[in-house]
Amino acid sequence: MKQWIITYLDKDGVRQSLEFGSEQRPDMETAADYLREVLYPVVDKLDLNDLDGRAPEPTVKSLKALHSVQIISVTETP
Repeated sequence: MKQWIITYLDKDGVRQSLEFGSEQRPDMETAADYLREVLYPVVDKLDLNDLDGRAPEPTVKSLKALHSVQIISVTETP
């Protein structure tokens, strides 16, 4: 399994990174799902995402709008 680094800006605007294991490069929505699971586990279980099915990348948008978390990139670990 390959390791990927999700680089993002946290709620304070500080650049952070998390590793994610996956055979293929995760898209932004998959990365956002993983970030939400790690950073906000209670919110992840509540499914407060009313954009699901109505907007592209709903988790990416809700992370940014509700928690001020913005994904910058997803890159493979060297």
